Amino acid sequence: MNAVQLPLEGMPRRLYSCTPSRLNAWLDCRRRYRFTYLDRPAPSKGPAWAHNSVGASVHNALAGWWREPYERRTPLTAAILVTNGWITEGFRDAEQSGRWLERARDLVSGYVATLDPSDDPVGVERTVATRTKVIAVSGRIDRLDRRGDELVVVDYKTGRRPLTQDDARSSLALAVYAVAASTMMRTPCRTVELHHLPTGEIVEWRHTEESLARHLGRAEDLATEAAAADERYREVVAAPPSGGRPSGAAPARSRTAPGGDGAAGGRSGTTTRGAAAEGGRSWAAAGGEWPSAPVERQSVGPAAVPAEIDELFAPNPGPICSWCDFRRHCAEGQAAAPERRPWDALAE
Repeated sequence: MNAVQLPLEGMPRRLYSCTPSRLNAWLDCRRRYRFTYLDRPAPSKGPAWAHNSVGASVHNALAGWWREPYERRTPLTAAILVTNGWITEGFRDAEQSGRWLERARDLVSGYVATLDPSDDPVGVERTVATRTKVIAVSGRIDRLDRRGDELVVVDYKTGRRPLTQDDARSSLALAVYAVAASTMMRTPCRTVELHHLPTGEIVEWRHTEESLARHLGRAEDLATEAAAADERYREVVAAPPSGGRPSGAAPARSRTAPGGDGAAGGRSGTTTRGAAAEGGRSWAAAGGEWPSAPVERQSVGPAAVPAEIDELFAPNPGPICSWCDFRRHCAEGQAAAPERRPWDALAE
């Protein structure tokens, strides 16, 4: 007979492994958190959002621009990178996609014209990580600069909503990235910047050690709550059969609410960047032609859970429900906000 191993009193709990997007999902809507991170196979999402396609195309082009040789870091190269990597998902038609391609080309080429091409960043699309006694958190920074003896976290924004200093100050993700970058590089990192390409505005916030510690403490509090809920979910909900997702079911794709380039209240780390790998379609991949209609895939519903779990992961209905990936699976969200078309967040 095999002995059952019991937990030892006082033994430390396993670190909660997460990203800021996961923590923000828990904060924003626990049902969306469950659908995204716990139900397997994950429930089917709705169609892609056009504003995500714009944001992902811009981010990809800016990352690619810094990877070019110095002599090719020009506004023209930036525009070409946008064209070659243009993601066509979510637009009403080819005409709308073409107009937004031109806008994105102008945004990116105009932005890089303000940069010094010889001032190489410390990192581009750089993954950073840190841990405390509670969490092991990681994420990807759009750009990490060195300014004098310090590092600066730079986050690109393409949403139509103008940004304020509060957006930079209150961002859990940016604060966590600053802590993680400082830890990994052994260099102070207290300044975070939001670069809003539609207006050309740069919104900056300089953290103190105390404010960074408060953000990290907030992340630990959210992680503690989420970890306990995760554990209860695993205890109550039976594991799915081997094989996971049913054949033909689509992999999860990220959609984000307008005004922010990532999960509601989070960063842009989970947009449709690298769309080819996530089921997206780029203009270049389509040979410069409008892609054919996507193939209908098997729809997957939420996992069947008892009332206790449904209550533990209760929804948080509100206006943001218009933009939720999982709206089709949530009656409360449908009642709370009207349905939106995939291109409705574009500033037409």
